[in-house]
Amino acid sequence: MSELTVGNRMTAGERLTAKLLRFAPWLAFLLVSLPLPLYFLLRSFSETSQPGEYVIFAMTSFAVGSLVGLLAVIALLLYRRSWESGLRDRLASDGVTAGELSLFMSELTKVQRRALKVMEQRSPLLADAYRETLAARVTAARVLSRASRESVAVERRITNASGLPAANRAELEQDLQRDRARLERVSREAADHHAAVEARLQTIEAMADRDVSETEIERALLRLGSVREQEPLGLTNARLEREAREQVEQELRELLPPQTGQASSGGGESSS
Repeated sequence: MSELTVGNRMTAGERLTAKLLRFAPWLAFLLVSLPLPLYFLLRSFSETSQPGEYVIFAMTSFAVGSLVGLLAVIALLLYRRSWESGLRDRLASDGVTAGELSLFMSELTKVQRRALKVMEQRSPLLADAYRETLAARVTAARVLSRASRESVAVERRITNASGLPAANRAELEQDLQRDRARLERVSREAADHHAAVEARLQTIEAMADRDVSETEIERALLRLGSVREQEPLGLTNARLEREAREQVEQELRELLPPQTGQASSGGGESSS
């Protein structure tokens, strides 16, 4: 249970057990494998005559303790898995709520988990609606699965009842037929709910994708607008440099007299 969101229907004992089982496997490994090797290691530091023996004892005890600790971790993980399965069954007996959805993440598809994570980051309102719809989907899927299992059991009982004497078989077959009709009705209603929930999930996913794409397009357009309004710095510097060079050349032309005019005036005075 990597991320536990506690629902309102969990008791205080269940909440405490869930927290303890979250860290118990790894804590058990440390408590089983480390104390004895640490003891021998410290004795080797304080012992002056034969410290090597305590080092060997520390290594041996660590190897044995690690093996025992690994077995303890596996046992606690299996127990936690079984306990969480029973907790999910109890909570799902009268419908899964949005606050309890984190307990049922293993029953969601990879695409649904990724979509929920993206919505929680980008659109909290859509994430709330998506979470509630996912909870309804889990409930419908569990009802369908349970109805299917009970239908198989009822069909097996009907088959077994055919071998009973006729006097005792009639009433039993009537009860089993009523159970079959009830389970068929439950299966149809659960299938209808499941289909409606799947359609709603696709609608929410489409809305989330549309919002994300519209946001990205708007950001791209704003960036294009800023590019149009603001010239690149290199182009601005090149234009300013060219204008400064033209201005300097213009000032130089105004300061220096034209050479051709001076030459022609000098030639006219000599001839006179």
